[in-house]
Amino acid sequence: MFQKYDVIVVGAGHAGCEAAAAAAKMGSKVLLATMNMQTIAQMSCNPAMGGVAKGQIVREIDAMGGYSGIVSDKTMIQFRMLNLSKGPAMWSPRVQSDRMQFHLTWREMLENTPNIDFWQDMVRELIVENGKVCGIKTGMGIEIRANAVVLTNGTFLNGIIHIGEKQFGGGRAGEGASKGITEQLVALGFESGRMKTGTPPRIDGRSLDYTKMDVQDGDDEIVGFSYKNIEKPKEQRCCWMTYTNDKVHELLKTGFEKSPMFQGRIKGLGPRYCPSIEDKINRFADKDRHQIFVEPEGWNTVEIYVNGFSTSLPEEVQYKALKLIPGFENVKMFRPGYAIEYDYFPPTQLNLSLETRLVKNLFFAGQINGTTGYEEAASQGMMAGINAHRAVNDLEPIVLKRSEAYIGVLIDDLVNKGTDEPYRMFTSRAEFRILLRQDNADLRLTELSHKMGFAEQERMDRVNVKKKAVDEIVRFIKDYSIEPSDIDAYLETQGTTPLIHKMKLEKIISRPQIGILDLIDKVPAVKQHLGKYEKEFLEQAEISVKYEGYISKEYEQVQKLDKIENVKLKPDFDYMGIPSLSMEARQKLTKIKPQTLGQASRISGVSPSDISVLMVYLGR
Repeated sequence: MFQKYDVIVVGAGHAGCEAAAAAAKMGSKVLLATMNMQTIAQMSCNPAMGGVAKGQIVREIDAMGGYSGIVSDKTMIQFRMLNLSKGPAMWSPRVQSDRMQFHLTWREMLENTPNIDFWQDMVRELIVENGKVCGIKTGMGIEIRANAVVLTNGTFLNGIIHIGEKQFGGGRAGEGASKGITEQLVALGFESGRMKTGTPPRIDGRSLDYTKMDVQDGDDEIVGFSYKNIEKPKEQRCCWMTYTNDKVHELLKTGFEKSPMFQGRIKGLGPRYCPSIEDKINRFADKDRHQIFVEPEGWNTVEIYVNGFSTSLPEEVQYKALKLIPGFENVKMFRPGYAIEYDYFPPTQLNLSLETRLVKNLFFAGQINGTTGYEEAASQGMMAGINAHRAVNDLEPIVLKRSEAYIGVLIDDLVNKGTDEPYRMFTSRAEFRILLRQDNADLRLTELSHKMGFAEQERMDRVNVKKKAVDEIVRFIKDYSIEPSDIDAYLETQGTTPLIHKMKLEKIISRPQIGILDLIDKVPAVKQHLGKYEKEFLEQAEISVKYEGYISKEYEQVQKLDKIENVKLKPDFDYMGIPSLSMEARQKLTKIKPQTLGQASRISGVSPSDISVLMVYLGR
């Protein structure tokens, strides 16, 4: 019935979809196995993509040739560029998405990708022979063979849904849990754990009084995620913001005795940076209110996502508390919020390629690795799909460095440090965030992706045009001297010092009050030379000039670190035989088996003195 596949992807969430697309686009014959074909790329929680650091990840996925940015642009109902008041390293794109259109567009793109087959069934077991994965066994008892398998099980592995004192087996509201895989992997020697996440109630937007809320409009200019020219919506839907209050908090407290979180029925840790509303009022008792974001679920639905009100309290407590929020007095609930507890596998059991150390050609991606967030999952899925394809073709894996991408930071953190709580990305986790901006992801990653057969020629051509244009603009800015008479009037309007004599345009643009687009608009002499270039290219050039000193310093740091980053370590290196290493370092290094000295330096418990010992031992 089934041919032998190159790669089988188990699960069709954000990680699974990107994994399937990546492996297929590179030439592998792929089977995407999912329990429900109607929930492919389901936005299980908030209907949004991007945000701080997460937006950078989506742009990186797009730069590599993945689909998340394209789907987000095609299905957005609102766009915002966050942190524009800060430096460009912090600018982060975010979209509100149409939940139903997002799923449908993803499915359509997968169906139109050659080399992808689909199968709807639960995967109960892996076929493992001689320490290598060889396929899957489904709930129907069907064996399907493959050279590599990517597990992207999300919250479905032995998932339990909690609402107050009620418990249901399930991986998502209305869907069953997946059983069998955890038990098999543990029997094979894997370590597993439990984690928890949650989601807020969904409500009827027709029952709300929006006059009591603050309007949250989208940006006038829609930039989007994809570097391809995706048509943007002509209009946007607004969101709203309101607040909880003391009455809400007191009402919620009445449900604490039935809270699965406070009563110990939930063993797994939840996401630190996306706590439930009961957790917030318990941990931050000094705060008299918390923000509530009221987010539409799409263009043609009245369903509302109550962002900031994630909860697993009894449904009647949820309902009564909601009614005390301004604007929610007559609220009607579609379904209550809930917590979900599920199995994960500590990611220190993986190589940086996301291949497991215990079983050859078996890859993990997404929440199975202890992460939270669509964006984190999608990026892991893409890298797992790339490396699964490369593994079955006997090619070296692709590993992005911390200085190359937020994706590199994410995977490096997971593999070397592990996590015991749901991991999400922040700009603060990246030490080279001036280099890892959202605007330059294509310049950083597309060439690499194109060389390995993932990014299309169209993308590479676009990058080459951008590089050439930015170089031309920067050269002009550095070489061109402008007369005081051409620019003084504009400088005075900006409250900055007029010129006494001719000055290089570079010096002018380095002033914080001066932007290149305003110069083109207000100074004819500049417009004459730069008016022909696209806005994206001009902004890229401006950042290069304004932040040249900071960018150069980070490049210097990268070059210094590369000296140890590129020192290879053998997988069978006998760390236990080096008594001058600390015992913790010996144990951690033996367990994780770092591929390079740089990776070893980032393992929790390995000190700088331990690295010095290794360098001496290696003759460095």
